[in-house]
Order: sequence, then C-alpha cells, then structure tokens
Amino acid sequence: MRIGELSARTGVPVPTIKYYVREGLLPAGELSSPNQARYGDAHERRLRLVRGLLEVGGLSLAAIREVLAAVDDTERPVHKLLGAVTDRLVPEHGGEADAETVLARERVARLIEARGWRAAPGGPAGEALAAALAALARAGHADFAGVLDTYAEAAVRVAGADLASLSGKTSREDLVESVAVAMVLGDRMFAALRRLAQTDASARAQEASGVSGSG
Repeated sequence: MRIGELSARTGVPVPTIKYYVREGLLPAGELSSPNQARYGDAHERRLRLVRGLLEVGGLSLAAIREVLAAVDDTERPVHKLLGAVTDRLVPEHGGEADAETVLARERVARLIEARGWRAAPGGPAGEALAAALAALARAGHADFAGVLDTYAEAAVRVAGADLASLSGKTSREDLVESVAVAMVLGDRMFAALRRLAQTDASARAQEASGVSGSG
C-alpha cells in the first residue's frame, strides 16, 4: 500500500508517518520509484503500536523507542519484553527519601517477600506503591494501609485476568499493544468499578444501620 492508504487505515496523518520514519520509530517503506514507497502489514502493525503507546500509554518518543527495541530483540523472552513495557508505563518516583518513604519501602519489600512475588521492590511498580504508602502516612492516614493485603489479593485476581486476555495474541507487537492498553485503560476501568462498588457498599451500610436503628 502507499503512504496515503496506510494513513487512511491507521488514522495517522501522512506528515506524522514521515516523522516516525525519520525518528526511527517506523521502518522506511520499500521504494517503488524515486518518489514513491510501498508499505505492508508490518508497517501498519508497527504504526498502530506506536500510536497506542503514545496516545493511550502516554509514553515519550524516547520510551517508545526503547520498547520497540525490546520488541525487535527476538532473543528477549516474552516475559522480559512485557516487563520492559510495564516498567515504562509506571510513573517514576524519585527525589529524597524521607522517613515515611524508607518505612514504606520496607513494607513493600516485606509484602513482596511474604507473597513470594517474583518482582523487585525497587522496580518502578514497587517504588510507586511505596510512594503511595508514604503519602498516606504523611497525610495522617497510615491506618488505611491496613487494607494492603486485601488490595494485594484483588491485584492477584486482576493480574490473572489480564494475562488470560493475552492468550490469543501471537505477534510481539500485538502483545505489547495489548499490555499497554490493558494497563492504562484497565486501571481506569478498575478505578470506576471500585467507585461503583464503594457507592453500593455505602448504601447497603446505611440501609443496614437504618434498619437496626429502628428496631
């Protein structure tokens, strides 16, 4: 297909496609004449992946370039590939470590060890969890962290569902795009479900309180 058709099929403007080619995010098309290039299904797949990582995942072009390098490294196991993607999708947390952060990191390490999770406490996800726990402590709500184990149990079930949704994906590009979409939009979906469940739980608690109070 020509670049115009590639643009129409993916929804990516022609100038943007040319920019991605210049930046090395998309392979150049095969020249069919001095001023014409043809593109194939692989270009379409890669372009959809770049668009998904950029628009849904919110990754920078530099981060996308790293992800694409992992995709193209066929010697890298799929587990390592997906790990490289998820690490890029978790916001970085840095800066000076205050007392709350130190204690939170210790708690995260204990949680991971107790559950036997094959994850690094100092990785992006571990640091994000530690930052959340530290923020709760600074705000005077350290007791809320008491639900951490309950959250962890729910996370295990959700992670299992996430992996099950990838079972039909065969290409590395499809896997990466699915992980990016599932993580970003899945987080939003889970947050919305949590709000709905909270509303229901609150209504039921109030109803139960009213019934018991009138007896």
